[in-house]
Amino acid sequence: MENFSELIKKRRSTRKFTDEELSQDEVVALLKAALMSPSSKRTNCWQFVVVDDKEMLERLSHCKAHGAEFLGGAPLAIVVLGDPLVSDVWIEDTAIASLMIQLQAEDLGLGSCWIQVRERYTEDETPADEVVRELLDIPLQMQVLSIVAVGHKAAERKPFNEDNLLWEKVHINKYGAQ
Repeated sequence: MENFSELIKKRRSTRKFTDEELSQDEVVALLKAALMSPSSKRTNCWQFVVVDDKEMLERLSHCKAHGAEFLGGAPLAIVVLGDPLVSDVWIEDTAIASLMIQLQAEDLGLGSCWIQVRERYTEDETPADEVVRELLDIPLQMQVLSIVAVGHKAAERKPFNEDNLLWEKVHINKYGAQ
């Protein structure tokens, strides 16, 4: 990618992937980005579970009622966990790590999509994090924030159009100032 501005314009959620597997170098680059992500007081409260087993990806795609189905067609998923006993801002730290994975994926020419797990539920109201925890043998103290699906894009999407920026959401010096 030429520069960060172009990277963030180009990064769009990808829910359809080709069958091509990721290379070991691509997976390592994604994990390096996650492991270098900022964390409060450098507590590094995050941990990551890499899933490339097709059967497990399919099972994970049913972890919540809506918005995870496409995971069954992804070649890779990175489950992002946080430890609230290590940091009181585990949600923020794991959210940043999730985004770092997505930005690295785009920089590599890969597609990605965030799947929200925390505070989501299956059709029968089972918490999605319990489903993921059980499938992946995650210890109880670890909290599941998200799953980031990654793969080679089945189709390119148009970059974000700057004409659609919501400048009315920006306030100068105090809320409501124009």
